Amino acid sequence: MRIQKIINEAIELKQLLINDVEYMESVEKAVNLLVKAFNEDKKLLLCGNGGSAADAQHIAAEFSGRFAFDRKPLYAEALHVNTSYLTAVANDYSYSEIYSRMTQASGREGDVLWGISTSGNSANVVNAMITAKQQGMNTIAFTGQTGGEMKKYADVLVAIPSTSTPRIQESHIMTGHIICELVEEILFKK
Repeated sequence: MRIQKIINEAIELKQLLINDVEYMESVEKAVNLLVKAFNEDKKLLLCGNGGSAADAQHIAAEFSGRFAFDRKPLYAEALHVNTSYLTAVANDYSYSEIYSRMTQASGREGDVLWGISTSGNSANVVNAMITAKQQGMNTIAFTGQTGGEMKKYADVLVAIPSTSTPRIQESHIMTGHIICELVEEILFKK
């Protein structure tokens, strides 16, 4: 049955991740990077397109609201939520500049930019990562198997070992939740 096949594909990818040392190390690095940034009162900016934008917004909400328990909010923002800004910059400049301009405006040294792209080649996310590096920000890249162009600019690369967009996105949000849970536990000693 097709439904079972899809579920099995998702399970098989998760099994790969459980045994992937590089993946585990990357997740730990992302956790440590975010703990350090939040401890230094820095902010987290996230960006992506389509489903990856939804993931960026979801993860930002987990940090700025709460994840598993009540605690103080952490500064995390998805860069696409201001639609007036987004459409103005896309119209006046280029869609490929929507995130780099906002990163330039709001990112500061020591802040973290978390870019999400299943291909790793989304021009607007790549450009934001380039801008972030130029400003002394730290970068996390969530991508698919190859890492694409984003891997060149990532301090931490979490490359899901798949070429299937839906399976990559499912693993991105699972990994985002893992990172949120661990950061929250470390920062708030639960």
